[in-house]
Amino acid sequence: MLRSTLLAATAGAICFAQPAYAQDSSDTARELAEMRAAMAAMAARIDALEADLAEAEAKAEAASTEAGAATEAATAATAAAEKAGKGPSIAFKGAPEIKGEGGWSFKPRGRLMYDMGFTSVPGSTGRSDGFGSEARRARLGVEGTIPGGFGYKFEADFAGNEVEMADAYLSYTDGPVEVMVGHQNNFQSLEELTSSLHTTFIERAAFTDAFGFERRVGASLTYKQGIALAQAGFFTDNMSDTDTGNRGFDGRLVLMPKLGSAQLHLGGSIHYNDIKEDGTTVRYRQRPLVHFTGERFINTDYIAATSELGYGLEAAAITGPLHVAAEGFWQKVSTPGVALDPTFFGGYAEVGYFLTKGDTRGYKSGKFDRTKPANPMGKGGMGSLQLNLRYDYLDLNDAGIVGGTQDGYFVSLAWKPTDYTMLLANYGKLDYSDAVYAAAGGDRSYSVDVVGVRAQIDF
Repeated sequence: MLRSTLLAATAGAICFAQPAYAQDSSDTARELAEMRAAMAAMAARIDALEADLAEAEAKAEAASTEAGAATEAATAATAAAEKAGKGPSIAFKGAPEIKGEGGWSFKPRGRLMYDMGFTSVPGSTGRSDGFGSEARRARLGVEGTIPGGFGYKFEADFAGNEVEMADAYLSYTDGPVEVMVGHQNNFQSLEELTSSLHTTFIERAAFTDAFGFERRVGASLTYKQGIALAQAGFFTDNMSDTDTGNRGFDGRLVLMPKLGSAQLHLGGSIHYNDIKEDGTTVRYRQRPLVHFTGERFINTDYIAATSELGYGLEAAAITGPLHVAAEGFWQKVSTPGVALDPTFFGGYAEVGYFLTKGDTRGYKSGKFDRTKPANPMGKGGMGSLQLNLRYDYLDLNDAGIVGGTQDGYFVSLAWKPTDYTMLLANYGKLDYSDAVYAAAGGDRSYSVDVVGVRAQIDF
């Protein structure tokens, strides 16, 4: 193309250069010969330039191809180097949590709760009172995840010079479904399922202990989607009593809607325990608020039983610094040889309020969760301070069985300097009727005063 263009331009110039008048024929022939020679030389030069240009273009294309291949190789080498050099990540959530590739994780767990206080009992009952203390819980364990959606948790409690299993299970999670096998909580009561780390009083509501709520060995399924939570499982007995013939079912349904910024909780549960061994008995009783006393002023004593049927209702709400909660639970006992089976009842109502700005009670997946102070100590604040009031009722009288009734009036002050530490002070006044121990003159209606303090840390 370059050659054709230049030749055409030169020819035009030649034509333009011809004079309008006649010239001598010999001169004209000579000039034309010279011009043809010049044009031939120019054409040869153009051919050489086009060859050089084609060669340069070929070399440039080859160099570009080689550069692209080198870039791809460098990118692949960088990715491989990053992958080869990538190690586990470590985050701190009370204790180090180690996460590896593919879904591996590992975290040590633990908690220490030390309680002390005193009880004041009418002297004429002959029951012990005064100062008491104990390591309420001293747990160590681990939890983590395994690739494929599997998880595990194992905790042992060393309080009271004994070793007892707490959570000890394997789990599998797939989207909204979780399957769990092992030693775990049954699905009874908001109060029972809320961790002892996050309760507002030194002990849970009276009915949870009186009716024998505890971890049991079994298999369960949890479904959580949106505001709905459904839980169900089949269980045997506590890990320390696996040789019993107990076989049971527990189910729970919870709705967790939000109303503006307020978190609501509405739930119900059912519990059935089939007691297969002949001659088996059950007993329902309860301490006065604190665990460090062994005295129990309400007690059904032993009842022959073939099964238990329980059902409960739950309600709670959290809005800003305020929370309210209430529960009721009915426990029916099938007793052989009697016309009417007894049904016992327990329940509570409480209200709590944070006195520190910006704090609110934690809630997650159908139960109360960790409170995280908005201004913790170590970051310029004093932590969170929460005042709680509770009415706690328990009735162990029915169908000719007189175990007594309790009306408990409790107040607590919970100070959390940080997410993982708490100091908890409680006062309780418990009014008993039909108490199992008589006071002077045979009176079985009297009051017991209790003060309890807890220092707590967990990781």
